[in-house]
Amino acid sequence: MLGRVNHIALAVPDLESAAVRYRETLGATVTEPDTLPEHGVRVVFVELENTKVELLAPYGEGSPIAAFLEKNPSGGMHHICYEVADILHARDALVAGGARVLGDGNPKIGAHGKPVLFLHPKDFFGTLIELEQV
Repeated sequence: MLGRVNHIALAVPDLESAAVRYRETLGATVTEPDTLPEHGVRVVFVELENTKVELLAPYGEGSPIAAFLEKNPSGGMHHICYEVADILHARDALVAGGARVLGDGNPKIGAHGKPVLFLHPKDFFGTLIELEQV
C-alpha cells in the first residue's frame, strides 16, 4: 500500500528564519512560502535528492500547528507523509484494519495540489501519518 516517503514535516515557530537556516546554513534549495488556509498552515519545502522536508508554521485561528508549538515551543517533527496510489482504497483498508482517519475521513487537497488524509498518531506509535495520493 505505501509508496515512498514524500516528506517529513517539521513544525517551526518562525517560517522565514527556518527557511533561511536551511538555505544558508545547510545549503539547501527551499521553495517560496505557500499559505494553506484550509489546513491552518504556511509551508515551505526543502528539496532534497530523495525526498523533501516540509517546514510548517501556524496560519490563522485554530491552527493545529499553533497547538503543537504550545507544547513544543522550539518546534519539532510533526508528521511523516507517505505516498499511496489510491487514497480512497488506502483509507478503506486502513479503517477496516482499525486505523482512525482524522477529520471527516474525506481527503483534502494538500500543499502539492493532491489529495491527502491524516491518520491518528495513537494508531502509529505516536507519529502523525499523512497519506498523499500520487
